[in-house]
Amino acid sequence: MLKKISAVVLGGLMVTALAACGGDDGAGSGSGNDDGKITLGFAQVGAESGWRTANTKSVQDSAKEAGIDLQFSDAQQKQENQIKAIRSYITQKVDVIAFSPVVESGWDTVLREAKDAKIPVILTDRAIDSPDKTLYKTFIGSDFVLEGKKAGEWLVTEYQGKTEPVNIVELQGSTGSAPANDRKAGFADVIKADPKFKVVASQTGEFTRAKGKEVMDAFLKANKDIDVLYAHNDDMGLGAIEAIEGAGLKPGVDIKIITVDAVKDGMQALADGKINFIVECSPLLGPQLMDLVKKVVAGETVPERVVTEETTFTQEQAKAALPNRQY
Repeated sequence: MLKKISAVVLGGLMVTALAACGGDDGAGSGSGNDDGKITLGFAQVGAESGWRTANTKSVQDSAKEAGIDLQFSDAQQKQENQIKAIRSYITQKVDVIAFSPVVESGWDTVLREAKDAKIPVILTDRAIDSPDKTLYKTFIGSDFVLEGKKAGEWLVTEYQGKTEPVNIVELQGSTGSAPANDRKAGFADVIKADPKFKVVASQTGEFTRAKGKEVMDAFLKANKDIDVLYAHNDDMGLGAIEAIEGAGLKPGVDIKIITVDAVKDGMQALADGKINFIVECSPLLGPQLMDLVKKVVAGETVPERVVTEETTFTQEQAKAALPNRQY
């Protein structure tokens, strides 16, 4: 009798052990959810501008529509917060990690951790400078160098045939970020051919309206003759407009203004003649991102680079586009 009881207990223990060992087999390498949903960990830069707010909403709405479980974090423009979030997603065993890098450098270690955990990574909006392209599956976003070139090309055309010096001040984006580096480089590459164009001051406005106003105030005090402002996003340009008006000058007339993004507030300022030209940078990346997430999870091949389609706006074009502007 004792032997029979022992055999039954042992058999029960073996069944339990086998069930525990096999429990992970059906869940795969993802989040462990048994509802079949894809889990996406998304580490956002922050909420520093109207563009970023629209970008976040696009990602959140698109994930819901696609039936994807979104784990979202806001890094408040700090790289250490993004790295912490990515490591949290690795621990959670999400299916895919996507993030918009605060800066270009310093990602190799954490992305290798994701690669070792067999979790694919998608870069959104901003690139990284790592030579190891195997650390991420694809990068979806704008061509920031091209955006800078478009800004420079408008300026060259605007001052064509004029020989007087053109003094330019530049409000850069967050130091070390891909859009700041590339928009600056693209713009500089176009205007360098004509010596009349001179960037007399260039400083970060951190992509925020408040900092844009603060830095523009300083530019105006330090430089008596400013002809053009080139701001790396609309929010900094809008802040600069406040500073220009505070100095008793007329934005768009006394100082011509070029910005990047084409968010609603920027487009309104363009329609009102306070901004002269805007290069579009669309924040509505959500639908394309969710499509890429599904393809990556399914093991499909995706392009290494997905460039968003964008345009530029003059005053009249802004007036025509404003009534239907989504952001």
